Amino acid sequence: MTVTVTKAPERPAHRDGNVLRWLGAYTASMIGDSVYYLALSWVAARSGSAAQAGLVLAAGSIPRALLMLGGGVLADRLGPRRVVIGSDAVRCLVVLGLAGALLLTSPAVWMLVAVALVFGVVDALFLPAVGALPPRITAAGQLARVQGLRGLASRAANVVGAPLGGLAVAFGGPRLGFAAAGVLFAVSLPLLLALRIRPLPAEEANGPSGTAWHDLRDGLRYIRRHPVLGPLMLTVALSELGFTGPFNLGLVLLAGQRGWGASGMGWIVAAFGIGAGASALLLAVRGRVPRAGLVMCLTVLVGALATAVLAFAPSVALAAAVAVCIGLFAGLGGALCGALTQTVTDPAYLGRVTSVSTLFTHAVAPLSYPVTGAAIATWGTGPVFVTSAAVAASGAVTGLALTRLRRAELPR
Repeated sequence: MTVTVTKAPERPAHRDGNVLRWLGAYTASMIGDSVYYLALSWVAARSGSAAQAGLVLAAGSIPRALLMLGGGVLADRLGPRRVVIGSDAVRCLVVLGLAGALLLTSPAVWMLVAVALVFGVVDALFLPAVGALPPRITAAGQLARVQGLRGLASRAANVVGAPLGGLAVAFGGPRLGFAAAGVLFAVSLPLLLALRIRPLPAEEANGPSGTAWHDLRDGLRYIRRHPVLGPLMLTVALSELGFTGPFNLGLVLLAGQRGWGASGMGWIVAAFGIGAGASALLLAVRGRVPRAGLVMCLTVLVGALATAVLAFAPSVALAAAVAVCIGLFAGLGGALCGALTQTVTDPAYLGRVTSVSTLFTHAVAPLSYPVTGAAIATWGTGPVFVTSAAVAASGAVTGLALTRLRRAELPR
């Protein structure tokens, strides 16, 4: 007699306690980040000159850019959960220590720079590790839904974090702001410690070995030779370079030229957030998008075209409508990119692969700010937005031209 073994159905990510613990820890950590940066900005602006405040805010970007790839190596060597726990623990202790120090003395610029540098180092470790965790806490078929939930958590953190930080600073000064951030980092720790990590047999066969430099080169070689990851990283790099400058710095300059003011810019940014949140919700509910590689490239392309249109919007209302489209399509493309990265990458390399994509997002793309500002001062917003949109669109077109990426699928 033949016995048929039926595979148990996967538990949906939004009903999986393990995923929800990770999501709660991630949300608390992201809100803590928002509260910390608001408090740091406030106290830096009041503790020195404008140049010194800029130095404080820029200090964290240097170690983040220099150490990001090394953070991916560490995540693959030690396991991402250990790195994420260690990162949040360090942030908790440092921020609470700063809050305590401000009870005894007034803030000094050197103190704020030191804390910003520590946060930059921690971010370089945290970001690759947190991106490598989902395949270890849920089934492959739930990774797209997890990316949608992560997107919703990020939007919620943006909405909640800044007002919370503002209230804390308003009522208790920067001491209370930093203390609130430290408490939020502390909240994430027991949730992370309670995570159940899924065994990944591929790790034992392909895990990092030798020196850290050897592991880094091995990871970059793996990306270059992979039929999907190489094109995917190229698409990420071009689209981030195209989107980041216009929408972060260019929008400020565009609102100033149009006379829309800070309130008008706020409505446009809020509209973008609504679109991005809607795309995250769509992915969280559906759980899977057929022909994910093709859809990712097409949504990035539509988002790029909408970015070009934004520069010619004659009113705040129309600009906000365009911003909803940018958030919806670019957000969906980014979430699908993350899900594909986690799906096609060998688990032993996931920290290093995540560090490369994160490097483009958090270190390389922001370097376009000075170029964007100088270009707008010379040629105006229209030509610069169109050129930037063309750069982002070239990433999408590259993906469409490469068969393996265009035909990439998420697991069922």
